[in-house]
Amino acid sequence: MSLLSKLFNAVAPTLKAALQNKQRSRPDTKRPPAAARPKEPEPARPAPAGATTVDSPGRLGSNRTVEVDPHDVGPVRMSYNPEQDGDPDPGEVVWTWVPFEENNGQGKDRPVLVVAAEPTGTVLTVQLTSKHHEGDNEFMPVGSGDWDSEHRDSWVNLERVLRVSPNGMRREASSLGRYQFEKVAARLRERYNWS
Repeated sequence: MSLLSKLFNAVAPTLKAALQNKQRSRPDTKRPPAAARPKEPEPARPAPAGATTVDSPGRLGSNRTVEVDPHDVGPVRMSYNPEQDGDPDPGEVVWTWVPFEENNGQGKDRPVLVVAAEPTGTVLTVQLTSKHHEGDNEFMPVGSGDWDSEHRDSWVNLERVLRVSPNGMRREASSLGRYQFEKVAARLRERYNWS
């Protein structure tokens, strides 16, 4: 028998006894299979700049603002009809929580232009931004208005159509002029075959 084998045979009983004593003194540490274990929560990521981290109208529940496929919303009839009555009407700019395009559960309180009322009581809107988009066919300029406290020029994002519940809006900001509204409506009709 080699020296290594003799050494192993001499130490093995001591190691085995030590391991058995250690296991008896501890509670069962055997982990359940991965499927039975509760999922560890992912570490919280910091919210992007400007993201809303508190409840805001339009953020949660049945009144949440959602992005919709403009080709699948059914018949859409756009008609300029702003009334400062607390309800969102076509031609008005209202504020609501808008989900980020990544659809990751985060978003931001921002202005949207109401373009059509739906029979269910919700309204279809397009998102406004003050970021300059000259030459970008997905955006069109609409000028400035009281929806922006700095009266910066604004652009509508024709690519993003959002459904807003009257209870999901924070406030009416103001109205877009009829001429600008009709220009936006014409582009949406052309793009999505709306009436």
